[in-house]
Amino acid sequence: MTTATSEQQEAIDKVRELIKNIPTAMLTTVSDEGLVSRPMKTQEMDSDGSLWFLTQKDSGKFHELIRNQQVNVAYADKSFVSIRGTAELVEDVEKLKQFWNPMYEELLETTFDDPNLVLIKVHPETAEYWDSGNKFKMAKFMLRRLLGKNTEGTEINRIVEMS
Repeated sequence: MTTATSEQQEAIDKVRELIKNIPTAMLTTVSDEGLVSRPMKTQEMDSDGSLWFLTQKDSGKFHELIRNQQVNVAYADKSFVSIRGTAELVEDVEKLKQFWNPMYEELLETTFDDPNLVLIKVHPETAEYWDSGNKFKMAKFMLRRLLGKNTEGTEINRIVEMS
């Protein structure tokens, strides 16, 4: 694993800050019919920006990820974040145990050591965000837009390299 540059680490930290209070992500995979998005709970964002999700092997997304690892993860709330990357299916009972929540037992009707459970680790390549939750930046952006001025430098919308 390579160490992130300070610019990459800054981008990762910004994305982490924007998504930390958004309870649901939309994970987009590629099916035979085209793109499919599903609501997912982000389990964790590693220091390198990798995102972790939990799923079952008998799900459509599991089979789609075997055929095509390209994914997009979108978050929407006060701010908006879209992360493009590649997904890896990870079988790790200890990691599953770390993320396990009793609510999953009811929802998935299973336990953390079920061999049907698997983790999805998304390795981010790029992220695009709209930091509309920052009222000062949003006001600056809107004022410049209303005055017909260039909105560059307002940092409301940025695309950042994460790998």
